[in-house]
Amino acid sequence: MSNRVPPRTRPIAPPQGRVSLARALSKLGFCSRSQAEALVAEGKVAVNGKVERDANRRVDPDRDRFTVDGAAVEKPQFVYLMLNKPRGLVTTAQDERGRDTVYRCFDGANLPWLGPVGRLDQASEGLLLFTNDTRWAAALTDPASHLDKTYHVQIDRLPDDALLAALRSGIVHDGEKLLAKRATVLRSGEKNAWLEIVLDEGRNRHIRRLLQAHGIETLRLMRVAIGALQLGELAKGAWRELNADEIAQLRVGRAAQIVSTPRKSRR
Repeated sequence: MSNRVPPRTRPIAPPQGRVSLARALSKLGFCSRSQAEALVAEGKVAVNGKVERDANRRVDPDRDRFTVDGAAVEKPQFVYLMLNKPRGLVTTAQDERGRDTVYRCFDGANLPWLGPVGRLDQASEGLLLFTNDTRWAAALTDPASHLDKTYHVQIDRLPDDALLAALRSGIVHDGEKLLAKRATVLRSGEKNAWLEIVLDEGRNRHIRRLLQAHGIETLRLMRVAIGALQLGELAKGAWRELNADEIAQLRVGRAAQIVSTPRKSRR
């Protein structure tokens, strides 16, 4: 009887470049991953001419051919744009409660599918990015990027140095450490003030929760910059595509590989 030890078996890694079908449609900028899963389940997606009902099937976005309802899914020209989000809109494509969404701002624009890069809650306003380049978006929203985001925040009191120091020191709320990278006073009135708060990470309702922990009500919250990209004079509810220089300002990791040609702006 042989005493040889059988060789260890290793799990076979998927071939380089292969991803799930749902992710492939997302990477190609056709739709979101959840929308892709729904299309596959409905039998509307074919891979190399054959209908595929498994959204997790491994495919190669660069080599396989995809159709949806018989129409070919082509690799798109990537689009990168900025919106000055108004208050009252939710950052989602469809809202189960029937509320107006940020996509209302793009009505009639004939844009490809675009996803938001990060979010602003319904009561917040200001700079919000959109793209169909999911790799670029993932690089920008990766917590490891520590990309600065600048907000102007109106609060219901006059701040002092102790409060600003406390915001920078941070608090633990629901198991999460919340703090401001920088917090300074922009201007003060008789009963309230505007702060400039800079975050290099973004948690859900980060600034509102941080201020609420100190008994402070947020009256208005506007994002005015992401990295070096400034909201500037873009009107409320207006959007425009980023130019190559602006995209270069947002280069983070793999996002540095992108090239963009601006096409238009809309109000």
